[in-house]
Amino acid sequence: MRIGMFGLAGTAPVDDLVAQVRLARDAGLDGFFFGQADSWDALMAAALAGREVPGIEVGTAIVPTYPRHPLALAAQALTAQSMTGGRFTLGVGPSHPQIIEGGHGISYERPVRHVREYLSALRPLLRGETVDFHGEMLTAAGAMDAPGATPPPVILSALGPAMLRVAGELADGTVTTWVGADAIADHIVPAITKAADAAGRPAPRVLAGVLVAVTDDPDGARRALAERFGVAPRFPAYRAILDRQGLSGVHETVIAGDEDTVARDLRRFADAGATDLLIAPVGDTPRVLRLAASLR
Repeated sequence: MRIGMFGLAGTAPVDDLVAQVRLARDAGLDGFFFGQADSWDALMAAALAGREVPGIEVGTAIVPTYPRHPLALAAQALTAQSMTGGRFTLGVGPSHPQIIEGGHGISYERPVRHVREYLSALRPLLRGETVDFHGEMLTAAGAMDAPGATPPPVILSALGPAMLRVAGELADGTVTTWVGADAIADHIVPAITKAADAAGRPAPRVLAGVLVAVTDDPDGARRALAERFGVAPRFPAYRAILDRQGLSGVHETVIAGDEDTVARDLRRFADAGATDLLIAPVGDTPRVLRLAASLR
């Protein structure tokens, strides 16, 4: 199982984001993925960091699809792939109605259909093909002239059965959040693998995002995170995956404890079928990274 790091593309100067990627690379981790926040652009941050820090995969987890037309995102992704020497992975997802409708003023109607059509247009564009796509939700006509660029892998944020089916059929894998090892084994891996098999596609990549606190006060860490992320269960997709796991809040998915406890719990993700862990350190980042590197 590959182990990488996750961080938001925000709350710090751009140079600090590059330093975070360098820290992950120097710790021996395999990758660094940026999430989109109300700050720097995650895709541009990944491209810059990949350019500045060789020897590590960089990617997005994720950039929202609704605000970016496939033609625009294809151009950005191919640029990032070229800038990083082929070490870029594009993570996309529909985001949430509160963000897309409330913030962007764009209808969040039929997100599964939207993502299916979006990937149907995006993937050929990334391969350099001419696209003339006319769907129910979007239209895309054109081609990308990106000399020397290779198509980056595409992963889709997917938690529910319908979105996992799209991920298996049209993407190279999925990235999850607020999902424990049991749900990875019982829900995520079987659903996306079945869809990929049915579509005649390779085994999908499953990147499990998890908050990790190596601490002598795990209960305190969970309480703090419950306050910080208390709004998350209000998002329908998060509420549904928490209900599936019988959890009241996202703080219950945090891996917290001493080194032995955290190592044991993280290994369960490999046993569950996750191909990658994306660790978001909480608290003592160097302590978390030392442990993560030892597990590789």
